[in-house]
Parts: sequence; structure tokens; C-alpha cells
Amino acid sequence: MEVIALVGPSGTGKSFRALAVARDYRANVIIDDGLLIQGSRILAGTSAKEQPTRVGAIKTALFSEEEHAQQVQDCLAKIRPERILIVSTSRKMVERIINRLNLNTPTTWVNITDVATIKEISKAQKIRRQLGKHVIPVPTVEVKPRFKEHLIEPLRIFLNRRKTHPGKNRKLWVEQTTVRPTFNSMGHFYISNNVIEQLASQLVATEGLISQKVKVKKDDSGRILIDLEVIAPYGVFLLPILRSIQNKVKTTITNMTALEIKAVNITVRDIKVK
Repeated sequence: MEVIALVGPSGTGKSFRALAVARDYRANVIIDDGLLIQGSRILAGTSAKEQPTRVGAIKTALFSEEEHAQQVQDCLAKIRPERILIVSTSRKMVERIINRLNLNTPTTWVNITDVATIKEISKAQKIRRQLGKHVIPVPTVEVKPRFKEHLIEPLRIFLNRRKTHPGKNRKLWVEQTTVRPTFNSMGHFYISNNVIEQLASQLVATEGLISQKVKVKKDDSGRILIDLEVIAPYGVFLLPILRSIQNKVKTTITNMTALEIKAVNITVRDIKVK
């Protein structure tokens, strides 16, 4: 199965234009926010927009739950599409999705700026920021049974595409649905550095070391860097223990919070003699 990827920051109109991109690249199915979509039908999956928190939404979009990933894999094995369009916020996120679903590396990468103007992207971001509305690229009749007690509005869209392949019309009518997820009506959801620090300290303790100091910071792209200062017991071979802590801290915090951990740096500040 050939994989096409549509990427762009959150709220820039990727789902809004997913059907048009799928048609241009002859993709039989779309994977978007945890759902497997074919034409006007949701075939499998759970929508990230159903989740009550932003963290839960990200984990769902990445198919973090084994049962969720398996359901979509089984459906893909059954229908065997020639091409799949994956919609996500970055190349890194696409890579995580294809790893979870055992798919091939994308042969084509499409950026939202390739299919939408700066003015269109700005308008989409304003709608997301001010109204908290999200688009799902299927008609309301498919969305309604899955989204109970959500704001749901039918949306008939006339797309005038910037670029088209030979033989494709520039103008396209599509039916989609606008929803407002629970986490938008609840307001913003944040994870403080203190939470990450406490998690890291607990994980250090499980390996028999003492956490002396934990520092959490973000790089320019929003990825998390964790610096640990620890006290180690005397008489043990530290290298495998430190590598185990690095892996455990990165994996556990990623799975629990859906944050992207760039690096876990460990400094042994002291040796404790019993």
C-alpha cells in the first residue's frame, strides 16, 4: 500500500482539504485523527475529537492504544487499498502513525501550504482559535452516531484548489462535518513541568537511584528536554542502569502525556556508600 502524507500545524485546514488531496493523489482511504475513512464512510477507528482532553486526543490520533491500532490494521488488511492518505501535524507524527499501523514510509509529502493559500490557512486558524471548531471529512450522517452531545454542523464545501493533477477539476463540491470537541468547551489543557519532574523522579527511584534534581525545558519546536541529576549506589555497573532510566523516562512520559521527548540527559552527581 502506497502512503501519501498531508502535514501542517494544528488548525490550518488539513481535514478541510483532505478529500480534495485524496482525490488528486488517487488515495482510496484517509487516516485522520484516529479514523479510517473511505469515501463518505467511517470504516474503523475512534475519533480524537471525541476525547475529553487534548492529551487524550493526541494519543488517539497516534493510535497509542493497541486495540485501536489493531482495529484499523484489520480493516486495512480486509479492504487492501492501493493508496492511503495520512493527515497529521508533522512528519514526526506521521512516522509514529505508520509505525503503529505497520505501514510503508510515505512516497509523497504534501504540505498544507501546497494546497491552501496563506489567507485560507489564517482563516482556518482563526476559526479553530476563536470557535474551537474542527472538521471531519465525512458527511454529518456518518458523524452523528459517533458524536453524542457534541456541537455538530453539516458543511457543504466548494473547494477551489490551487494546484490540480492533469484530468482533475479545479473546483470540487464535498460534504463534511464541523464538530466542537469536549476539550474545547472545557477550555485549554496544560501539563505543568512539575508533573513531568515528579514522573521522572519516580521512574529514577524504580531503578534504585536517587533523583537529586530534575529540570524540564522545551526547545524551539516545543519538544521536551529532561535533565536529571542523580545519586547512584556504590559498587554497581552504572551504564546499563542509566540507559534503562533514559528509555523508561522517555517511553513512559510519552505514553502518559503524549508529549514529544527530544532527550533525557543524566548526570551522576554523587555515589552513595551504604
